[in-house]
Amino acid sequence: MTDRTLDLDDFSDLIERPHGGLRRDAEERRARTGLPPEALGRLDELGEWLTAAQGRLPVAPVRQPRLVVFAGDHGVASLEVSARPAGTAHTLVRETLEGTTPAAILARRLQVPVRVVDMGLDCDPSEFPDELTRHRVRRSSGRLDREDSLTAEEAEAAFRAGMAVADEEADAGTDLVVLGDLSVGGTTAAGTLIAALCGTDASVVTGRGGGEIDDLTWMRKCAAIRDGLRRARAALGDQLELLAAVGGADLTAATGFLLQSAVRRTPVILDGVVSAACALVAQRVAFRAPDWWVAGHAGSEPAQAKALDRMSLDPLLEQRVEVGGGTGALLALPLVQAAAELAAELPVREDEAADGESGEDEDGSGGEDGAANSPALDAT
Repeated sequence: MTDRTLDLDDFSDLIERPHGGLRRDAEERRARTGLPPEALGRLDELGEWLTAAQGRLPVAPVRQPRLVVFAGDHGVASLEVSARPAGTAHTLVRETLEGTTPAAILARRLQVPVRVVDMGLDCDPSEFPDELTRHRVRRSSGRLDREDSLTAEEAEAAFRAGMAVADEEADAGTDLVVLGDLSVGGTTAAGTLIAALCGTDASVVTGRGGGEIDDLTWMRKCAAIRDGLRRARAALGDQLELLAAVGGADLTAATGFLLQSAVRRTPVILDGVVSAACALVAQRVAFRAPDWWVAGHAGSEPAQAKALDRMSLDPLLEQRVEVGGGTGALLALPLVQAAAELAAELPVREDEAADGESGEDEDGSGGEDGAANSPALDAT
């Protein structure tokens, strides 16, 4: 990967923490509402996080959330490590587009637009609209237990595609992203990444996936992660090389998406183990990036718990949701929206109100303008 043109080290310079000064101001404003401390629980914390992310006080309500789902098949699924047959992620995508999956139903109920991005489905691209398939880098990913999931060129293309999607969402005015995934074999890739980055054994991170696999399937999945882990450890010094080795196109794109979203100051709600794995890789690239994300929910996948603990992200919900597509993260969205509404609209005591709650940054520039003028990597 030495000849590539994408330098991941740039993200460390481009990604800044959310506005810490405004977060403290939000805490002080909350104290002047007259409500007892901690009366709203984690809603206060979420409101302060959004205040810092938006760079404005009082915080603006979340008006334009978007569910972004990266989709792809994984060659390792041919080892029968999943409850679904290999190469059938396209059926999940079709059901999502038809509005019949749990995530699609919740998105419709919450009035959240859904965007599905095909990065490596194992089907003819003509089966879906061009808008869905235009970023695809290959048909399915390689079998991670014995070969690289992607070539170096494919990995860079997938990563840049994720960056481009992040830029498109930021430019369109999306103020909060709910990140989802649709794949067959994706939790095996996610478990391999998390085991490699956390320095643990395959058995510690191998879960049952979204289909409650039986013991024999679990053992095959554990063996696949074990074999992939041997290959992943050799690539730990280069995160793009690591994604090429065992991540696959969809996970690579989601990692690029998370990093570029942080560059563009777009907050993200993470879903399950796949998005947690991508976030963990992104943290290795830029240690400040997790400040722009919240964990939507805790599933039963042990790898997800490992990754979230490593990033110090505490899930908002514990509903044991195992279906993917962003379902668990969508369940957490109303909490984040409620936190923003409360932080924006709770009145403060007039006699204690501070002068100049203008939402300006410390340098005197408005938070929104500052976000708009942030430097960004070019994904094209």
